[in-house]
Amino acid sequence: MKSIFHIKHLSKMIPSHKYITVCSCLLIALACKSDPKRSSDTQASPTSKKEGKSENLELLVGTFTNGESRGIYKLDFDPNTGTIGNTKLLIEKENPGYLCISKDRSRVFSSNATKPGSISVYDWGDNRNLLNTLSDHSSIGDGACYIELNRTENLLAVANYGSGSIALYSIDTEGNIIGGAQSSVHSGKGPHPNQKSAHAHCVKFDAPSNFLYAVDLGIDQIVAYPITDNKNLGKPHTALKMNPGDGPRHLIFHPEKNMAFIINELSSTVVSALVDPRTGRFERIDGKSTLPADFDGDNACADIHLGHNGKFLYASNRGDNSIAIFSVSEDGHLNLLTTEPVRGDWPRNFTLSPDGAFLLVANQKSDNITVFKIDPSTGLLSYTGNEIRLAQPVCLKF
Repeated sequence: MKSIFHIKHLSKMIPSHKYITVCSCLLIALACKSDPKRSSDTQASPTSKKEGKSENLELLVGTFTNGESRGIYKLDFDPNTGTIGNTKLLIEKENPGYLCISKDRSRVFSSNATKPGSISVYDWGDNRNLLNTLSDHSSIGDGACYIELNRTENLLAVANYGSGSIALYSIDTEGNIIGGAQSSVHSGKGPHPNQKSAHAHCVKFDAPSNFLYAVDLGIDQIVAYPITDNKNLGKPHTALKMNPGDGPRHLIFHPEKNMAFIINELSSTVVSALVDPRTGRFERIDGKSTLPADFDGDNACADIHLGHNGKFLYASNRGDNSIAIFSVSEDGHLNLLTTEPVRGDWPRNFTLSPDGAFLLVANQKSDNITVFKIDPSTGLLSYTGNEIRLAQPVCLKF
């Protein structure tokens, strides 16, 4: 009302032939002030950048170093466009094939696929452009291939492929390994030529850290280790016996339901299972091939991930060189929707961007990382055209 009062009195101060023009300008200014959308048409909103996604994200890459690669690298990933670039070598290390990162991103851990195997703990140097080694430890086995923190980050586990063993470490509040490691060695074999002995390939904690699950490719078993109140490994038991020759490789849990999903390297299948959180035992729900019906050749599955809503499952095929895309029903049944070519060779590992909008693939033999857009309604992938060259990438971690 105050502004209208002043407009009414302008006629007493301004000649009549200019009165209409002045009033029109004042009314336009008032309208723009009351309507932020109109004002943004004439000048950029200072909050427009904040309303979009965050700026570039750190993507850490573990590599095999028997060629041109030298250790752990960092890339910049733009979550708005899916572009990837700005490669930096963070630290030289032999075969840091799998990585995990603490929640506050102050610590990085690697399993090193060497003989004997080892694990390493790092913190960040100046400007986050290098890693410093805080400590190296024996993995109590050969060929350490997977490393995992529990949810509360007071325990760290590693799987040793070569020796078919696992190890468990305690972590202090600063993210450092304390005390000695506990270890366990598996025994047995399977019918496939790659199953002449045990081959632990993955270790996963359940959410409350009541159990540590070891996925053993050589003996076709998911082995459950109870974790005691003193954070010790209890007596192991078989959580799930796979079909002979399956060669289970990796395991993931559903984010909301008592379900697990296992990818089998040797049989090129994925299996869904119910999880009993009290006993640590699994009950098989479904199993499906990861390959198209007309595929003819050798294939070895590698990695597995769920989409953020838990409705779609992704699995990598080395040989078919694709990502298999499944829908997941409410009760855990699987339906193969399609396979998407990875635009590379030997997709050992892949990951989803933190917002679930993109899927990035590490193609070991073609020395490239490729980026795909995820359709949230269908789960299908579309190649963005974005990729980067890097020798033998085998692990991607945001």
